[in-house]
Amino acid sequence: MGLPGLIVFNKPYGVLSQFTPEGRWRGLKDFIDLPGVYVAGRLDADSEGLLLLTRDGKLQARIADPRFKMEKTYWVQVEGVPGEAALQSLRRGVALNDGLSLPARASLMPAPPALWPRDPPVRVRQSIPTGWIELSIREGRNRQVRRMTAAVGFPTLRLIRAAVGPYSLDGLAQGHWREADAGLAAAA
Repeated sequence: MGLPGLIVFNKPYGVLSQFTPEGRWRGLKDFIDLPGVYVAGRLDADSEGLLLLTRDGKLQARIADPRFKMEKTYWVQVEGVPGEAALQSLRRGVALNDGLSLPARASLMPAPPALWPRDPPVRVRQSIPTGWIELSIREGRNRQVRRMTAAVGFPTLRLIRAAVGPYSLDGLAQGHWREADAGLAAAA
């Protein structure tokens, strides 16, 4: 059996989108022992969830390059509970220090079902409630989702990428990976 063409990985908090660890952050080599696979799109060490890896350079570019506008969906736990005005701002596009973001799909959501505990846990302040937003974007600026929620007055506490195009976390435990159909990316 050959090497898989596309890997779907549920990246834990504190893991870099690279195989080599740095400082306090772990690397992917602690979870994935496959030669010749590379990350297709990054996810910050303090973010969790879906990370795609492949050994196909063209597929890697198709997934990671914003020109292809592959939608990325995030579950975002924020400080406070956003109202319709904040969600509308996200839907229109938010002014960031590097320009206006593209319009996003944004809606309130309940806490994701069967969500794994984060280590370390998210800080909780008894006097301030938290809410969850499902946010889908088609660009990938540095720390964009965090900057977007902060710009509308709701700082991000926890960020989980749930889907990239046709690929999702569905049923994938944190720290685990599975092979996926690489042909779906071409159709997306």
